[in-house]
Amino acid sequence: MKAGVASEGGLAMRDVPQPRPKPNEVLVKVKAASLNRADLGVARGMPHGPNSGVGALVGIEWAGEVVEAGAEVPGGYKPGERVMCSGNGGYAEYAVSDYGRTIRMPDGLSFEQATVLPVGLMTLHNALMTAGRMQAGESVMIQGASSGVGLMGLQIAKLKGAKLVIGTSTDATRRARLKEFGADLAVDTRDPAWPEQVLKATDGKGVNLTVDMLSGPVVAQTMKATAILGRIVNVGRLAGTKAELDFDLHALRRIDYIGVTFRTRGLDEVREISRRMQADLWDAVKAGKLSLPIDRRFPLDQAPQAQEHMRANKHFGKIVLTV
Repeated sequence: MKAGVASEGGLAMRDVPQPRPKPNEVLVKVKAASLNRADLGVARGMPHGPNSGVGALVGIEWAGEVVEAGAEVPGGYKPGERVMCSGNGGYAEYAVSDYGRTIRMPDGLSFEQATVLPVGLMTLHNALMTAGRMQAGESVMIQGASSGVGLMGLQIAKLKGAKLVIGTSTDATRRARLKEFGADLAVDTRDPAWPEQVLKATDGKGVNLTVDMLSGPVVAQTMKATAILGRIVNVGRLAGTKAELDFDLHALRRIDYIGVTFRTRGLDEVREISRRMQADLWDAVKAGKLSLPIDRRFPLDQAPQAQEHMRANKHFGKIVLTV
């Protein structure tokens, strides 16, 4: 089958053997796959959990039709059923996923609409509701909000009753669109005074919860914009993986700084994250209240060009591969 494979020169499209499902896995004929920022590093052979190194299959979310389910898979998946999945190897004609990361698609949803949902739903529900302990009536800030995951975070926060939702983006056009997805205020983190904008919007207190997908040197300003006894959940590091940390500011504001990643989670934990997300959000997904815009579509054999489009950082929402 055709698949996207990590190489020393970046993503390469190659013919590889079709995967066979393990007892806990579901084999899917892929109809659409979605790009995520983590794919860029995986495609270059960078470490990213067990699916790493030159030769690794690339792509962490896809949608398609069930071909075969392993002997230990509960739920009675039948050939032809439409599912959305997350895991490894989604830039391909066929992919396998653990049953806990395989979800039946709601009626009326296209494969392209479905493939953009699994990672955003699982990541941001976990970050906001489980790790971040969000309560209705709190104020929430999503750093890097114009990404697909960020846009999902805005929507979940609003759906779950946040009284104020703030999104950040360094692009004026994208910043202007954040209100379509639930942001009450959009700020530019390139402006040195952006924490003051957040403090003003929160009566000088700062936000109760920040989902940080920037990190790097922005972290001190993020702490300044976070309330005393607030929480910061570190999901991504688009602005850098290292920076000076103002430990005194951290202590003064008594912030819970929480790191999350799927790279060190076991199957049981990921299954529980998926179960909680579905229990809490699936009615909203079926009702069309949680969705993501598709910025651009590429055929599977143009996956390297699709990654270049993502690397240019000009997109709003998700980039999709059609198979």
